[in-house]
Amino acid sequence: MSALRSSPSACSNTRLILVSAVALIDADGRVLLAQRPEGKSMAGLWEFPGGKVEPGETPEAALIRELREELGIDTWASCLAPLTFASHAYDSFHLLMPLFACRKWQGIVAPQEGQKLAWVRPADLRSYPMPPADLPLIPILRDWL
Repeated sequence: MSALRSSPSACSNTRLILVSAVALIDADGRVLLAQRPEGKSMAGLWEFPGGKVEPGETPEAALIRELREELGIDTWASCLAPLTFASHAYDSFHLLMPLFACRKWQGIVAPQEGQKLAWVRPADLRSYPMPPADLPLIPILRDWL
């Protein structure tokens, strides 16, 4: 319990960033990962697709927008199943990231921003270097699938 009491004061001056992410799951049970492009923080690491939730957006609306912008696909809030979330303190911000599962979308997944994509079996997710916030999501996703 002492760790919980010390956390709020340690993070009181840290800005909170809300990011929405998705585990897109294909018909073969593979999960889509996207590689962070050069020039962005954590470039080269693999992550679940998604992005920042803008003011006035819900996490679902942000994810629908990001999937259209980054992957050229459309999905609907009814196709996004809340799965889990990550809460991770980085040096300059605290990330809160709900992770949704999605098995239904319209269109063909294709990189719209030059990023590399990989369809990965859940058992192989640890083979891809990922940001620290994403790592605790892997066993939850593996157990769920």
